[in-house]
Amino acid sequence: MEGLKPGISLTDSALKHLNKMRSERGEDLCLRIGVKQGGCSGMSYTMDFENRANARLDDSTIEYQGFAIVCDPKNMLFLFGMQLDYSDALIGG
Repeated sequence: MEGLKPGISLTDSALKHLNKMRSERGEDLCLRIGVKQGGCSGMSYTMDFENRANARLDDSTIEYQGFAIVCDPKNMLFLFGMQLDYSDALIGG
């Protein structure tokens, strides 16, 4: 399956910032991304660091140069094709 794009992609800026945050905490962390009911369109995004050892066997796991994003398979239906970026600008994010 070489050449297929991942369900969730990271920009270089996002990967750099996530790795910085992980190294500051000094743990083997991954980023859990999901959705929950609420927000103006009926769904809102959730993101939180968790210990990589806590990832569940049925989670979708996407690896980026040593950093992992994990997502519940049901949430992946809503997140597929998403690109995660990072900007420190106060507006436009």
